[in-house]
Amino acid sequence: MEIIIAFIKLLITFLASLFFGLERQRSHKPVGFGTFIFVSVGACALGIIVVSGTILNTVSLLAAVVTGIGFLGAGALIRGPDKVFGFTTAASIWLFAIFGLTLGVGEYLIGLFVYVIMWVVVLFDHYLEDRGIGSYQRRLVIRTNRIISEKEIHRHLLLHTKRHRILSSDINKDTKEMVLSYLINGGREKLNKLSTELYKEEWLKSLRIE
Repeated sequence: MEIIIAFIKLLITFLASLFFGLERQRSHKPVGFGTFIFVSVGACALGIIVVSGTILNTVSLLAAVVTGIGFLGAGALIRGPDKVFGFTTAASIWLFAIFGLTLGVGEYLIGLFVYVIMWVVVLFDHYLEDRGIGSYQRRLVIRTNRIISEKEIHRHLLLHTKRHRILSSDINKDTKEMVLSYLINGGREKLNKLSTELYKEEWLKSLRIE
């Protein structure tokens, strides 16, 4: 009977982390479903072992696991041109380890509550991202086929971004090409419209939004 309960705990943890991890991977986050599954299932298995009573110093062991997962989450941070990305993903890895532990030790209601909170945060995070609220910035790289005035680009940026600033500007004297890099802030719909409008310009050779 105990082995069946342990299997159910691991299965629930696996499915919950799979759905959450797939959402993170679909959103092109630095950590995908594999990492979330490994972290949560491993923590769940440890919680099951702790409850079984085969390990004596359980408090120190659980504390070490939570601390160690924190270092793993730090690896999800990405340093951009002027800021660091990935804090939500890093924190979610750490929280998923705790989620796995709660299920492993049999605290199902606490585990469910933690899991619901994580989804609420992620969905609200998408809401803010779609509207360009907060720290959701993108890098826009524009390559032109001739030398133009930056005012021509600023005209589009003023219409379709909330804020923008130039990061770099390169001019090739031989080919008459320009490569301009901007940090832009705006909702997904606005940025898609920005790409469409820039595409209509004859001087545009290529553009990329990162």
